[in-house]
Amino acid sequence: MAYNLLKGKRGIIFGALDEKSMAWQIALKCFEEGATFTLSNAPIALRMGKINELSAACGNAVVIGADATSLEDLENVFTNSMEILGGKIDFVLHSIGMSPNVRKNIPYTETNYDNFLKTVDISALSFHKVMQSAMKLDALNEWASVVGLSYIAAQRTFPGYNDMSDAKALLESIARSFGFQYGFKKKVRVNTVSQSPTKTTAGSGVAGFDAFYHYAEKLSPLGNASAEECADYVVTLFSDLTRKVTMQNLFHDGGFSFTGVSTELVEQMMLNK
Repeated sequence: MAYNLLKGKRGIIFGALDEKSMAWQIALKCFEEGATFTLSNAPIALRMGKINELSAACGNAVVIGADATSLEDLENVFTNSMEILGGKIDFVLHSIGMSPNVRKNIPYTETNYDNFLKTVDISALSFHKVMQSAMKLDALNEWASVVGLSYIAAQRTFPGYNDMSDAKALLESIARSFGFQYGFKKKVRVNTVSQSPTKTTAGSGVAGFDAFYHYAEKLSPLGNASAEECADYVVTLFSDLTRKVTMQNLFHDGGFSFTGVSTELVEQMMLNK
């Protein structure tokens, strides 16, 4: 059911790759709620993914290729988006993350530091660069909302998550630091959403992901949140209903983040003794 929560709002959605990605589901939900927006991803992702299908499903949303680590590319995204959409931007989704160390199965204790710097640049500093570019161009309306997608490995150790844990911790710190500055300057809200382990193309590449997923499902009182449910939540953060929410890391994980142990897990461990 649609509520027209984003009627008349203009946005930019970074990171949609295919129908498994959270950014893809968020784009569909934003369109359903009345928003218009542009879509952006790295050129290689545009070639590998299905973003043109998403564009067609979202009223032929314009796709703008960009390397999110490039300030020049990001400024081009904001400039073109304002021209295409007919005004300043009301919401931005940052759903960008990649680790060469994870992809190459390099253990955390044997980190390749050139790869590590790429992980941080792509997965965290790009969040800062997105907002720096928007601020420089005065591209966001007052009370605009910027959301980055995170994971609880920023606070707790999940060995297979590797250097992405460090990148997510920095991402959340950037949300607080930039959110403070942008709030005073333009009343812009900046938050991160810490989502349940979700069966995305990127997530499935993390070592031990299936174990993460099933463990969280058994521990969470409400079960894991799906990508579609994440989209519902993010839409509320883009809407005017959350105008005073900023600088927060918001857990959207069925209660996993605040549960010590579940009865189901205890019983299973007792059976396996």
